[in-house]
Amino acid sequence: MFRNLHFAVREIRTGLALLTLLGSYSHAQQWEDVGGVQNVSAGGSSFNNLVIDLAGNYYLSYYDVSVAKGSVQKFDGTSWSFLGGGAGITTGTAPYNSLSINTAGTSVYYTNQIGYPGSGLEVRQFDGSAWALLPNATNNSVNYQASAVSPNNVLFTYGSYGSGTVKKYINGAWEQVGNSGFSGGAEFAEMVIGTNNIVYTANVSGGLKVYQNSTDASSSQNWTLVGGAVVDAASSGEHYSSDIALDAANNIYVAYVSASSMGKKLNVKKFNGTSWVQVGNADFSSGKAQHVAIAVTSSGVPYVVASRFENDDFLRNTVYQLDASQNWVPFGGDFISGDQAKYNDLAIDNAHHYLVLAYSEDATKVKRISLPGNTPLCNNTDPGINPGDTGCVTFIYQGQQVSYATVRGGDGKIWLQQNLGSSQVAASMADTDSYGDLFQWGRWDDGHQLRNSPVASAPAPNTPAGITGQGSYITGSPAWWSGFASTDTWTASTLAEVKHYIGIDPCKAIGPDWKMPSQAEWVGIVTTEGISNPVTAYNSRLKLPAGGYRGSGTGDFTFVGQRGYFWSSDTSSLGAKYLYIGSTLANASAGAPRGQGASVRCIKPFSSLGTSEVRPNMNTIGIYPNPTHGIIFVKAGSSIDQINVTNTAGQKMNVKFSNDQIDMNGLSNGLYIVELKLKNGQMVSKKIIKN
Repeated sequence: MFRNLHFAVREIRTGLALLTLLGSYSHAQQWEDVGGVQNVSAGGSSFNNLVIDLAGNYYLSYYDVSVAKGSVQKFDGTSWSFLGGGAGITTGTAPYNSLSINTAGTSVYYTNQIGYPGSGLEVRQFDGSAWALLPNATNNSVNYQASAVSPNNVLFTYGSYGSGTVKKYINGAWEQVGNSGFSGGAEFAEMVIGTNNIVYTANVSGGLKVYQNSTDASSSQNWTLVGGAVVDAASSGEHYSSDIALDAANNIYVAYVSASSMGKKLNVKKFNGTSWVQVGNADFSSGKAQHVAIAVTSSGVPYVVASRFENDDFLRNTVYQLDASQNWVPFGGDFISGDQAKYNDLAIDNAHHYLVLAYSEDATKVKRISLPGNTPLCNNTDPGINPGDTGCVTFIYQGQQVSYATVRGGDGKIWLQQNLGSSQVAASMADTDSYGDLFQWGRWDDGHQLRNSPVASAPAPNTPAGITGQGSYITGSPAWWSGFASTDTWTASTLAEVKHYIGIDPCKAIGPDWKMPSQAEWVGIVTTEGISNPVTAYNSRLKLPAGGYRGSGTGDFTFVGQRGYFWSSDTSSLGAKYLYIGSTLANASAGAPRGQGASVRCIKPFSSLGTSEVRPNMNTIGIYPNPTHGIIFVKAGSSIDQINVTNTAGQKMNVKFSNDQIDMNGLSNGLYIVELKLKNGQMVSKKIIKN
């Protein structure tokens, strides 16, 4: 009887709760088991590592007690499976391990401590079907260690041997990066690499310390302490761990257990370019904390997890977010685990907008929760035929999947409605979030365009052919690409096409139909939109902000928030032409040295529609499933004339098409662009994820 009464009361409460939720038009975010399974590992586990690629595939490594070896699993959006076919990929025990991938998910690396009686740091690479054992990074004794992959797909490791040593794997051999012993050990070692080609390490040794060095540093180039000082006094020993993360702008965030008078509580700080500053309220956990991890969204929203190390909630874990008052509060409930939770790790699933958590509660569990404040996913629809109609487009930029607004300009052509590298459409003429990056003419998305990129002297040769892999902003004399030949172009689609006379058009990252505007196209939009100064530029349909420029001599910034400078694809006697928007005029015929850094705004010119044209009915076209494991089905209301499949770098892929099916089984996992040309003249382009 009482049991039935209990369920009746529970149903009433559930109904009232549902009415309350519906009445307030809100919903409670809940943690869910990834893949619908409570335990991902077969049994006991420790030292979990969680990474996610751009397509939203999850990779998980852990020390697998059931086989006394390290194991790696992958979640493909549907189910978990062992990477390489089975559990236990290490030679022996691997209680200290790390997992890292490149952004596309095409290179997976696993590193682990070689257990007793051996010693050293074992390294493996997954080649798509099996694990290949690489040379040991060291044969010395290693406990704490970390790994990361650079934007150029080079593996780096950081270990406790030699009192803290970083190495990179180049041409089949390990090379030391910077001086050894720089960190005084590597207790709770962590490492990340920014899109600016800077390596950052974090460890607890006399306080939490973060060091930096270039990815191309030799052993003679010493590591430097970020900010020139210890981040904070931090606890170590037991599992009072620390963690480090970067946002898309390479801002550094750290989470750690404070050693202040508040006593072993959770704390987060951020490096503001000069010093370490507090994020949210300090020492915010309700008690002592262990097993700390941090993840940061591309836009710089941090999330932190820790397990509470005291009282009757001993080691249950909690994830925290910042509220509107910039105070840390639990996210998704006070506790996630039902019992002790150890070895927490956090990651962001940008493809599906989840925060993902891995931890050991007896077995390894992986849970996720929807990120708050998500905007609807971009459907990659072009703007309508009317000037001012908007759409959106998704593409890879700085190693991240981004969605940008597009707009039909007064000239009838489709434009990005925001600058490359910006986080939003301009909300004002001097909206800093809309300025975006500043490219040197003829260069591409290699990191040099970031507003905080380091400077370097001109390469040899002083042409696009000389800067492959270099992410620095080129300054000084001779100026960048100083020959200024009128036959030079900025139109290449891929790195393979780079020559001494041609650079990659960064707009090609959006898709093969996008490009850098020509001088004539800038003249057309300036005329039709009535752009004559920064105010009218912002008020135009393109919402052009006044991002200023970066000088070619020293790399200093000028007229930021006052004037706009937008490159065109044309050359000039001074170097190259750009649209200059000054206080009293807009001049698309202005010229500047190619070493100057200016904004990039992309155009899709071929897709303009005349007044007599009718927009095709896109509902008659079907390209599915998306994501796919290999086979794509095409449904069209007209016969198909041609099919092209390209990767995000614009390279054409070799695929088979027959019986209305595209066979992508031979392609690596990642993001692809499928283009259809129908007999009726209709063109369709769609982004497809293969996993």
